[in-house]
Amino acid sequence: MSNKILLEASQLSRYFGSNLAVDDVSFSISQGEVVGFLGPNGAGKSTTMRMLTGNLAPDHGEIRINDIDLLDQPGLAKAHIGYLPETPPLYKELTVREFLRFCARLNQIDGKQQHGAVETAMARCGLSSVAQRLIGNLSKGFQQRVGIAQAIIHSPAVVILDEPTSGLDPIQIREIRQLIRQIADEHSVILSTHILPEVQMLCDRVQIISQGQLLFNDTIDELSLQMQAHTLLVEFEQPLAADLLKQIEGITSVETIHPSRYRLHYRPEHNPTQALLSHAVSNNWHLTLLMPEQRSLEDVFMKIIQKENADV
Repeated sequence: MSNKILLEASQLSRYFGSNLAVDDVSFSISQGEVVGFLGPNGAGKSTTMRMLTGNLAPDHGEIRINDIDLLDQPGLAKAHIGYLPETPPLYKELTVREFLRFCARLNQIDGKQQHGAVETAMARCGLSSVAQRLIGNLSKGFQQRVGIAQAIIHSPAVVILDEPTSGLDPIQIREIRQLIRQIADEHSVILSTHILPEVQMLCDRVQIISQGQLLFNDTIDELSLQMQAHTLLVEFEQPLAADLLKQIEGITSVETIHPSRYRLHYRPEHNPTQALLSHAVSNNWHLTLLMPEQRSLEDVFMKIIQKENADV
């Protein structure tokens, strides 16, 4: 992955009246990265996206697209942005090729290069076979592909996709996800989505925003570490006294689920699995289940959001 930074947002803030919708948000995105942008409704996510695409000016802060200041040189900076809003901006009475030719002209692609740009975008998005069909007669999955094609037709540095798989069937979702990963080979991609498993499948990095503040900005690997619950689920043939389990080094508390099944909480730096196995063998406890537990991405997301709410 390249280390070249293609989008840099510094100390972005935006008010609506007295309401601070985005509060001092900063981050950067490098070439080849897919960054998932998450947040509950009203978190400031849409406002941030509108600022990044140049559709809304920040009250404070700076945005650089491919090292061009979006506020000082909006026309030049926007030429390096591709954007797919949640509802694709399609003219459904046009054919796919007609619409993409129109998009090529909108993006001021040189006349001699427009045909090649259209054909390349259609090929990349799997649209060549439907080039002559009216957009309005295509399935929603193919219409979404057309929306992505218009976003990349001018080979922008940064592609911003807002809910790109919303309303698609499972086959279409899989195809669009594959397409997004391919696009990321040449571009930086910001993916706004409410589908949490999509973030795990597609993204290199995750950003979580709530109440206008960026609460989490790290890699998928770091998010996976947060998904570790630091608990073991164990079961024995016969009930045990919880005090016996508490004596095992590293275990901080024991939760009885039913008479012979327990949830063992332990310190992150001291996994008690080996000690537990040794005790089970030497004491003839007849261990029948030993399973590390893991939080879901939804659990981690809610924990991050709820911690922020608790701090307010």
